[in-house]
Amino acid sequence: MILVCGEALVDLFVDAPQEGEMPARAVAGGSPFNVAIGLARLGVAAGFLGGLSRDHFGQMLAGRLAKEGVDTGFLVRSERLSTISVVATGADGQPSYAFHGEGAADRSLMPAELPQSLSAEVEALTFGSYSMVAEPGASAFATLAEREAGRRVISVDPNLRPGVEPDMARWRAMGERFYRSATIVKASDEDVRLAWKGRFSLADAAQYWLACGAALVVITCGAEGALGFSCAGSIAVTPRPAAVRDTVGAGDSFHAALLAQLSRSGRLRREAIAALELSEIEELLGYAAGAAAITVSRRGAALPTAAEIDAVLAAGRR
Repeated sequence: MILVCGEALVDLFVDAPQEGEMPARAVAGGSPFNVAIGLARLGVAAGFLGGLSRDHFGQMLAGRLAKEGVDTGFLVRSERLSTISVVATGADGQPSYAFHGEGAADRSLMPAELPQSLSAEVEALTFGSYSMVAEPGASAFATLAEREAGRRVISVDPNLRPGVEPDMARWRAMGERFYRSATIVKASDEDVRLAWKGRFSLADAAQYWLACGAALVVITCGAEGALGFSCAGSIAVTPRPAAVRDTVGAGDSFHAALLAQLSRSGRLRREAIAALELSEIEELLGYAAGAAAITVSRRGAALPTAAEIDAVLAAGRR
């Protein structure tokens, strides 16, 4: 099992105002939530660890996880409200987010509410997005990552959300607690730009994460593809052709597919990841890029199945 740790929330997708009204759709979401569902759709056992409200939105989120086959036994339920993220999509398909969740259930996880131990079936944990900075849950998750780092693979996707925490110094400081526990860091070029305000190149950021102890660093670059870095060197992969509808969930799809391939090939172990050759990293990134290409061609975070990715990759080889 891969245990995905972080937030589950409601994405409220809003359209342009029409005669004093703003049409909207409430959709289950959150970056870690999406990763958990993405893993399950790819046939990998996944569990979700996070604070979840008992309100109507929380019931929807828990029901969606269960329906997708994600283990909900790690959920920590509370009477606090669910976070709502208002999502507006620009003409280029890029989403903007406004978060309404101060004191919400997903941010309020306490250290005492975390599992005191994990069974041997949990081979990896993932962390990411604003659960890395929103207290008190951030410190609880950081402690969990540090506790489990020597026993299991830790994968981190910073997925910076300035709408929750605009202070990049805090993102960098809290992030380093997770990075020093990480086996894998998966980030976007936007994360690098935001975190270091243009002072770091993508290669600089990758070397920083490798120096923190990561065995594999992956940076996605949207329409430019993705880059992989390890002690073996670096490799670039081109993006899969796709008619972009929006980019919601693309990074989550990439992250889930990357972890799924490592798990299914028996390489979701630190020593195996550290030993990957550049050709193997290129293959992994190509698979994950195929997953992301499917997601961006659909509305919202509609993550693909393994059969859908296989079909895309097969078509590309013809």
